[in-house]
Amino acid sequence: MYVITNIYVLAAFGTIGGALFGFDVSSMSAWIGTDQYHDYFNNPSSDLQGGITASMSAGSFAGALAAGFLSDKLGRKHAMEIAACIWLVGSAIQCSSQNVAQLVAGRVINGFTVGIMSSQVPVYLAELSPGRIRGRIVGIQQWAIEWGILIMYLISYGCSKIAGPSSFRLAWGLQGIPALVLLAALFLFPESPRWLASQDRWEETLNVLAMLHGNGDPQHPIVQAEYLEVREAVRIASEAAELPIFGLFGPKMWRRTLAGMSAQANQQMLGGNAGHMTFLVLYYIVYVFEMAGLTGNVNLYSSAIQYVIFLVTTGITLLFIEKVGRRQLLFYGAIVMMALNFAVAGMMANYGEFVPDGVNGSSTVRWRVTGPPAKGIIFASYFFVAIYGFTWAPVAWIYCSEVFPLRWRAKGVGLSAATNWIFNFALAYFVPPAFRNIQWKTYIIFGVFCLWSTIHSYFGYPETAGKTLEEIDLVFEPGVKPWKTSGIKTAVENKLGDEPVGGVEVGEKGQVFRHEGAAASV
Repeated sequence: MYVITNIYVLAAFGTIGGALFGFDVSSMSAWIGTDQYHDYFNNPSSDLQGGITASMSAGSFAGALAAGFLSDKLGRKHAMEIAACIWLVGSAIQCSSQNVAQLVAGRVINGFTVGIMSSQVPVYLAELSPGRIRGRIVGIQQWAIEWGILIMYLISYGCSKIAGPSSFRLAWGLQGIPALVLLAALFLFPESPRWLASQDRWEETLNVLAMLHGNGDPQHPIVQAEYLEVREAVRIASEAAELPIFGLFGPKMWRRTLAGMSAQANQQMLGGNAGHMTFLVLYYIVYVFEMAGLTGNVNLYSSAIQYVIFLVTTGITLLFIEKVGRRQLLFYGAIVMMALNFAVAGMMANYGEFVPDGVNGSSTVRWRVTGPPAKGIIFASYFFVAIYGFTWAPVAWIYCSEVFPLRWRAKGVGLSAATNWIFNFALAYFVPPAFRNIQWKTYIIFGVFCLWSTIHSYFGYPETAGKTLEEIDLVFEPGVKPWKTSGIKTAVENKLGDEPVGGVEVGEKGQVFRHEGAAASV
């Protein structure tokens, strides 16, 4: 049977799983300001709307926790196939919603799929990719999320011209099409070579590595080098006692687990997929543009502009992420976003006014800014989205897919993704009441989180760019300072020389040979 082996084609189809997340986000954000939605669901209050919005995140949290066990048992490919089928069920329920309870049920089921996909698609792509372009390949996942957001937003905008509930039913039904495309494509995907190795299917492991990295030649030096690394990692993992998931917090693993989980938590708390300014883009942009005096088509166009900015900046980052590395993007991105948070808080505090009855009748938006300061807030929002798209949006997902060794990768990334979703859930519930009750002070809170992310990025995140998944073990060795890991040379860079370094010996053509027991953490 024909198998797709081009890594970019695999990424293009595989990251449809990310696009499903984007579809589900826009399927709500595009409708919360429409008459059709409010009339049919009886004008949900801000608290109820927060619950409807957050229901997807709750399902995603559960899906991400289950994903690691599912992926380790059945394989990365089959986990994604199951998730695609679940998505079709959730979309059908959401499309046929008769009340809020059914809508929430459909979003929870769709969220379960998003939890599996958001954690296991990065794992799958990371395990297929060569180290020199892994960040770019895994980062396509975030780019696909943003494409999904934009496409579904435009579909929903078009459907909003239809009278009655048929408008949102059509939009929510169309969500099923990408899942069907992904499900068909997955039959042509290879299984992850590292998962095959963990099942002692060595011939298949070598064949897949040869197809991916050696033009079908199993004796290619790069294929042989990676094959030896994978064998060593599996050997050491097999010699260790089997531990429950709490082993992720053991003496050899807690730094990796903290890095993966905190990257996902910080992504949300400084402006992630459900947080304040980027929250405006993804869920509640209608509210903030109303605050600034924009309504009608101007509001919709302004929203679309932010989606496009998000999409373009992430696409640009994928071109140079391997040269810049992960640490610098996370560190400097957090600094700039912190400044923008405080700037918006200052403009709102000094130039805004409290509106007891709500702006344009909204029970959520009770703070109004007009004139040049309102334009300043919108500009800062655009700039924030651009910086977020350049930095934390793609890098956090890339980073958590890289830091875990083979034995713990599926469960570790699943736990990291679950961290993302539990914070996403909390913020989806927190932001509407925050806008209503403390207005501009909301931005002070997120500014402080940005400060924390800046500090943590510097002291807690080793550099992983340019290294194979097995070589990343070196940067988590005891005594290695995260802020000094950018200078660690690897065999991929072919600059180590001939002497063994940290249990690694480099051959004449840059192959990696690990001494027994070296670096492959369990």
